[in-house]
Amino acid sequence: MEKQTAVEWLFEQLWETPKDKFTWHSILNKAKEIEKEQMEEAVSTGISKADMSNNRGYFDFEKYYKETYKNK
Repeated sequence: MEKQTAVEWLFEQLWETPKDKFTWHSILNKAKEIEKEQMEEAVSTGISKADMSNNRGYFDFEKYYKETYKNK
């Protein structure tokens, strides 16, 4: 299943929401939470995959991003 980036989620929410500053601020805070979770997942994945690649510490973030978010 293709995941949605925090930016894509934010855009979708703001696009579909009436122009209310309080609501938009709430949506922005949720997008920040999503971004933090995605960053934590990326770092965790990078560390675990780097450990498995002949101890060279290499991790291909572009490949991870394309596989995870299907770079549109």
